Amino acid sequence: MTNILVIHGPNLNMLGKREPEIYGTDTLAAINQNLNQMAQQNSVNLQTFQSNNEGEIVSRIQQAGSDQIDFIIINPAAYTHTSVAIRDAFLATRIEFIEVHLSNVYAREEFRMFSYLSDLAVGVISGFGKSSYLLALEAAVIHCKQSVKPRTE
Repeated sequence: MTNILVIHGPNLNMLGKREPEIYGTDTLAAINQNLNQMAQQNSVNLQTFQSNNEGEIVSRIQQAGSDQIDFIIINPAAYTHTSVAIRDAFLATRIEFIEVHLSNVYAREEFRMFSYLSDLAVGVISGFGKSSYLLALEAAVIHCKQSVKPRTE
């Protein structure tokens, strides 16, 4: 079974309340529920994690290796544009990932157009609201099936 971790960055716990004209009206709980349903349909073991703290996100990426996580979907939110630490965690663990954004970051403020993670990511999905996560999960499942690696235990 494929093990996928979804990491939600800072302020995503405020979805549904925070700037609904940009981020939509769905809560993080609703997004996670949709992801879990899709994961079950695809025989995927899905874990979700949200933190407003950069260090906790770094620690969770590092822990993912010990947890035998095959793939990560991450919405680094504001840390997209600032976090060398999250970038270094991905370089250290070598766990493949997709970068996700609810809004189209390229249609917003100039500072949002830069990412410390995009060049390391398998892909970037941006601008489809809650569907960005579902598209990322679909892509992750396909990617994992195409690049099956034997586990070393």
